[in-house]
Amino acid sequence: MRKTRSKLISTACILLIITLLAACGGNNAPATTNNAADPGAQTPTNTAEKTKVTLMVGNTGTALEALRHVAAEAEDKLNITIEFDIKPDGTEGDNLVKTRLATGDMADLLVYNSGSLLQAINPEQNFVDLTNEPYMATVMDSFKSTVSANGKVFGVPFGSSNAGAILYNKKVYAELGLSVPKTWAEFMANNEKIHAAGKTAVIGTYKDTWTSQLFVLADFYNVHSQVPAFAEDYTANKAKYATTPAALRGFEKIEEVFKAGFMNKDFLATTYDVGLKMLAEGTGVHYPMLTSALDAINQNYPEQVNDIGVFAQPSDSADRNGLTVWMPSAIYINKEGKNVEAAKRWVEYFVSPEGQEVLTSKFNAAGPYVIEGVELPDDAYEGVKEMQVYFDEGRTAPALEFLSPVKGPNLENITVAVGSGISSAMEGAENYDKDVEKQAHQLNLPGW
Repeated sequence: MRKTRSKLISTACILLIITLLAACGGNNAPATTNNAADPGAQTPTNTAEKTKVTLMVGNTGTALEALRHVAAEAEDKLNITIEFDIKPDGTEGDNLVKTRLATGDMADLLVYNSGSLLQAINPEQNFVDLTNEPYMATVMDSFKSTVSANGKVFGVPFGSSNAGAILYNKKVYAELGLSVPKTWAEFMANNEKIHAAGKTAVIGTYKDTWTSQLFVLADFYNVHSQVPAFAEDYTANKAKYATTPAALRGFEKIEEVFKAGFMNKDFLATTYDVGLKMLAEGTGVHYPMLTSALDAINQNYPEQVNDIGVFAQPSDSADRNGLTVWMPSAIYINKEGKNVEAAKRWVEYFVSPEGQEVLTSKFNAAGPYVIEGVELPDDAYEGVKEMQVYFDEGRTAPALEFLSPVKGPNLENITVAVGSGISSAMEGAENYDKDVEKQAHQLNLPGW
């Protein structure tokens, strides 16, 4: 009897333990167990699949990081995720783009040059026509001209403009009572006063030979304002630097500055970095340079960056006074991409006020923006604020390389020779006219 009762008690305890374990297991069962019982049940997580869009871009430093921020915002807004394909810079990157386009392996979106380099990759064949997209009405015509072919527009601007101009030290200008010159004669008079004060009037950094080109390249606004058809005629072999007085002036300006002794004595051994230091510290006062140099000054001499102003390279007449502008790169949509419609929606967001606000909040502009309504921030460089006036008044022109594919490889060596007295201005212009012939033949341009 006792044994039977013990067995009954033992059996009851075992059943109780099993029941308790079953109850505990039910409380910790995964959600899928309940969903199996109730097929209509939903998990709280959003499982909507994101569309992946690929984007090829160079490793452009802060601009790339800004682009990543736009991509993150667009992912939340559009459910489109961007997969970045980082390409090399320079010729290697150009060749990769051409290869990818030729093999059909290009990304959905491409960040690439505007201007003549775009024409070399056949935009009509490879990219989506954006001409009739409503947002294109907000893009400046001067930019659209650099991403167009046969009247069709293929790209939207990525980032800010950049200009070839005279960077100057505003503190020294104030100390010497100088005014921003509107003519070349006024510029040379300022140089005389600076030189007399014991400072370098015009900084020469010919150790980095590319910097010697600016007096020629930045003079194109003045050429264009006098000979509007020069770029077209130059491309067609109907105009030359040596036989077009307005174009020859760029070489003459280099020669005049050298002959006047306005450059630092060691200009042939001075580097770009040293030139920026001279400008920031005020030992050198004028530097013919691209305004992207403001970023480098801000990085190395942040306390002095707003001492640096910008004015257009002067012409011989105050009536012609404007900036030669290097337009930003552009974003293009691959016509044969796997996700063309998603890429279109992404580009629309990128150009929108919201997309541009995200982009522009993440890097310092080297020049005004070319999308209407995109304002410079209050903390923009003082030099860039000075540039904005030229844009507001319509006194800008794209650099020649955005209007013509004809550019010889030896210009920087030719300008070094003119700027150091080895060649005359006329000889420099004639040498450059010869220098471009090989490239024109390689491009198979009509008239050559």
